[in-house]
Amino acid sequence: MTTEIAPREVTPPPLQAPTAKEKKYDRQLRLWAASGQRALEESHVLLVVGDANHGSNSSVAGVEALKNLILPSVGSFTIADSAQVTELDLGINFFLETDSLHKSRAEETKRLLSELNPDVTGHAITAPLAEWLPVEGTLTPYNLILVCAPVPTEILQRISFYALQNSIPTIYVQSVGFYASFSIQLPAEFPIVDTHPDPESTQDLRLLAPWPELEAAVDSLGDISSLPDHDHGHIPYILLLLYYLRQWKASHDGSPPSSFKEKTEFRDLVRSGARTDNPEGGEENFDEACAAVLKSIGPPPVGSGCKEMIAMPSCANLTAGSANFWIIANAIKTFYDTHGVLPLPGSLPDMKATSAEYIKLQGIYKAKARSDVAEVTATVRQIETSLSREAPIADSEIEAFCRNASHVRVLTNPSHEAFPSLRLAGGDAKTISRLASLLENDWEAMLPVFIALNAKVNPSQPLDVTSLSSDPETQENLTKAIAEVERLSGGELHNISSVIGGVVAQESIKLLTRQYVPVDGTCVFDGIRSKSDVFKI
Repeated sequence: MTTEIAPREVTPPPLQAPTAKEKKYDRQLRLWAASGQRALEESHVLLVVGDANHGSNSSVAGVEALKNLILPSVGSFTIADSAQVTELDLGINFFLETDSLHKSRAEETKRLLSELNPDVTGHAITAPLAEWLPVEGTLTPYNLILVCAPVPTEILQRISFYALQNSIPTIYVQSVGFYASFSIQLPAEFPIVDTHPDPESTQDLRLLAPWPELEAAVDSLGDISSLPDHDHGHIPYILLLLYYLRQWKASHDGSPPSSFKEKTEFRDLVRSGARTDNPEGGEENFDEACAAVLKSIGPPPVGSGCKEMIAMPSCANLTAGSANFWIIANAIKTFYDTHGVLPLPGSLPDMKATSAEYIKLQGIYKAKARSDVAEVTATVRQIETSLSREAPIADSEIEAFCRNASHVRVLTNPSHEAFPSLRLAGGDAKTISRLASLLENDWEAMLPVFIALNAKVNPSQPLDVTSLSSDPETQENLTKAIAEVERLSGGELHNISSVIGGVVAQESIKLLTRQYVPVDGTCVFDGIRSKSDVFKI
C-alpha cells in the first residue's frame, strides 16, 4: 500500500511594512529616492539676512525657502540675523508671533520653524554680519548659502568670494512688492549624474550593435513564419526588429536603414510579416515594432552633456584630490573610447510578450549592463590604485553613473563670475553690456524687473538705466518697474515672497541632492502679471 504524502505547506515570508520614516517622507522618496533623501538629511543650509545695522527687512522669502526645506527634512539650518522683531515683521512674516516682539528675530524664527519638523536641527547667529562673516572657516559647515537682499555690497562680495573659493552653491534672493528674483552662483564645475531625463530618452536598445547573447536570442527564433499563431503574436518587438534587420542588411550590403526613406521602407518590411488573421489575440507586437523603428533604429545615444563632460580637462587631468565624479567619468571615457558606446543602462520598455520571453530578454539586457558596469568598475579601481587613493568609490555610485551616463550634466562657472547683482553694483561693463543686448530680445519685458530691483543696489554708484536701451517702449518699461520698486521702499508682500521662496527651495533641493537640473542663471518673477523668465546675465 502506498501512502500519499501531502505537500509541505510553505509559509511565505512576511511582507515588510514601510518604516515610520518611509511613511512620513513617502512622496519625496518617490521624487529623489533614498540617495537624494540621505543627501538632504546630511545638508546644512545657511540663511543670511541683513541685520539691524543695514536696515534689513524681515526676509520673508528666505524664511519661506527654509520652511520648504525643513518639511522634507534638511539636516540642519542656521539663520544669521542680528535684528530684533518689529511690528512690521509681525505683519508680513508668518513665522513670528506677537510674543516675539522686540526679541531676536533669528532666534524666534528658528524656534517657530523648528516646530515644523523635529528631525531637523536649527541654529541662530545673532551677531552683526560684519563681526563674523565670513572669517576663514566660518562657513565650513554649510553646503548651501541663501542670501536675502538687502545686504551691504561689501558683505555680499565677501560671501560670494568665499563661496566660489570653497565650491559652495549660493543663492541670492530679492523680493520687493510684486517683484522678485533669485540668482544661483555655482562653483566652477557642478556635476549632476541623476538628471531625471524623460524615460523614453534613456532607452538604449542597442539594435545596431547587438552583443552575442542578444544575437543568440534572435537565432533561437528560427523561421518565424513557421511559428504557431500564439508564439508569432508574442515575439518581443525588439527581437522582431533584430530579425528583420538581418533580412534588410542581407539585401543592402550589410548596411542598416539610415535615412528616413530607408527607415520607412524597413517599417513596411516589418509590417509585411504580421499575420492579419491571427486568432490568438492579434499582432500587437508587430505594431509596437513598427512604431519603434524611427526612434530605435539608430546609433546608441550619447547626450550632449556627456560629450561635454568627456571633453573637459577635469576628466583627463586626474589627481589624488579629484572628485569621485571625475574618476568615474574618466573610466566612462575609457569605456567609450574602447567600444564606441556608453555602458548599457539595461532597462527595457513594456511590450507584448509572454512573461517567460520578456523575463528572458530582460535578463539578457541586465546581464550586459552588469558586465559593462564591471568593466568600468575595474578601470576605476586601476585609477584609484595609480592615484594612491585610500577610500574606494562605492560600487553603487559607479553603477548609478553608468546607468545615467548619457544624460549627465556639468554646469560650469568658468570665469568664477559672482552674482549679477554684485557685478552691477561694481559697475561691471561686461555685465551692463549683456543687459543691453538681452533687453533687445526680452519680448515679455521681464528683464526690466531685475534691473529695477538692482538699479540702486549700490547707493554710491546707482545704475544708469538710460544707457541700457534707446527703444522708447523699453525705457518706459524700465521707468515703470523702477517706480514700482521705489514706491515700496524695499517692503515685502508675503504672498509674493512665499512664491519665490517655494521656487528657491525647489532649486535648493536640486543643488543639495545633485539631482535634476537647477536654474542656470537668474530667475525673475513679476507678480503683477504672474510671469517669470530665466536670464543668463
